[in-house]
Amino acid sequence: MFDTTYINSYKDYLKHVRCASANTITSYIRDVNQFAAYLDENENVSLTEVTENCIQAYISHMAKNGRSPATVSRCLVSLKAFFSRMTDDGHFSQSPAEGVTSLMSEKNTIRLLDSDEIQRLFSQMEGTDTKSYRDKAMLETLYATGIRVSELVALDVSDVNLSTGLITCRNGKERLIPIYMRAKKSIGVYLSFAREVLAAPDEQALFVNFHGKRMSRQGFWKILKSYSDKAQITGYLSPQTLRNSFAAHLLENGADLRSLQEMLGHADISSTQVIARAVKKQLKDVYNKSHPRA
Repeated sequence: MFDTTYINSYKDYLKHVRCASANTITSYIRDVNQFAAYLDENENVSLTEVTENCIQAYISHMAKNGRSPATVSRCLVSLKAFFSRMTDDGHFSQSPAEGVTSLMSEKNTIRLLDSDEIQRLFSQMEGTDTKSYRDKAMLETLYATGIRVSELVALDVSDVNLSTGLITCRNGKERLIPIYMRAKKSIGVYLSFAREVLAAPDEQALFVNFHGKRMSRQGFWKILKSYSDKAQITGYLSPQTLRNSFAAHLLENGADLRSLQEMLGHADISSTQVIARAVKKQLKDVYNKSHPRA
């Protein structure tokens, strides 16, 4: 069995220094544990003896064993973050993960909505009933802030300040995220005309289901899928797609990576860089298809 000392130390770092969310910590540690188990079984090297070839071999091993491009990409992000920390701690002069690539198309790992798809999606929620008000407020909030779906459903009424246009996200490291005017208006309408009808007495959750209790992640996924089908959006649309699209559209309009990292709550900037590369590739594809002399 492999030594978990370095992994446990990294877990403490994510929790107490990076103040990463519980979901992020679970995901990163799971990926590193699986890599360590692979090393123990196939390479016979410790985590402090890992080379670039070891990591590249593991990435190829995952792909050959049917792991999806998204899973491989996510795992590589986790390993890059882990070995970056190991390097900072003096175990390597240079991170062995630095030059590793997934050898898989990022076009398949990052799904981005264009402006037309965003418009079609939100146009499905133009009703004047409580459900339309609630659903539009949820979707606007998710797209306006780029928060995770787990963070969205964890929001309480007290976490929203419409006068300042800020939402307080308390999952892991607390962070303040601005919301645009249209999202503020949607939340305000929902609070005034829908939530007071839907919410059970003393319920603190911002977004509630038709039982008056806090909306669940699964409940939100079903709502999003319903609107995606109505809008006839091709391909699989998940809450992560809106999160990626939020990030992509900010990058396209000049946002810097560090600011975006803070807004997204990424423990390591390499996660943000994956989205940045997808944006660059998408813009290049558009250029090659549209420019008359390309």
